[in-house]
Amino acid sequence: MQHEGVKPVPVTFIGVLNTCDSVAALEEDRRVHEQIIEIGCESDIFVSNSLMDMYAKCGSMEDAWRVFNQMPTHDVVSWSSLILGHVKCGQGLKGLELFQQMQCEGVEPNSATFMGVLNVCASLAAFEEGIHIHSQIIKCGLDSDFLCLIALLTCMPNVGA
Repeated sequence: MQHEGVKPVPVTFIGVLNTCDSVAALEEDRRVHEQIIEIGCESDIFVSNSLMDMYAKCGSMEDAWRVFNQMPTHDVVSWSSLILGHVKCGQGLKGLELFQQMQCEGVEPNSATFMGVLNVCASLAAFEEGIHIHSQIIKCGLDSDFLCLIALLTCMPNVGA
C-alpha cells in the first residue's frame, strides 16, 4: 500500500495492530507505532486503544502504559486493555486494582472487563471478590452475556448447580 503511494488512515492502523500479538513481533509493532506518530493519528482513541491492546498482548505493559498516559481521555476499551494486559502478564492483583480505579473514575465495565477480572478471581481463588463482581454484572444487565456467563462458570464452578 505504501509502495503504491497510498497513505494509511487510522482504520488502516487499527487493522494492522489487530494482527500484532506476539513478543517476537514487538520490534515490528513499534515501527508501526512510529508510523502512527509520523502521520499524526496517535490521538485517535481507536488507534490508541489498538496500540495499547497490541502492546499488552505482546507483554509490553510499559509501552501500553505509555500510550494510556498520553491519551487525553480513556474509555472502557482503554481500561480493559490495561486490565486484561496485566492479567495476561500474571499481574492479576494489578488488574483488580485497575478495575476499581476505572470504576472510581466513572467508567462502566463491559463484558470483556468482567471476564478479565473474573479470571483473576478464579486464579487467586478470590471467591468473595468473584461474588461481588457477579452482583455488579447483574446490576449492569450483563448477567445473560455469553462472555460473562463463561467467566462466571470458570470463577465459580458451582454457580449453575
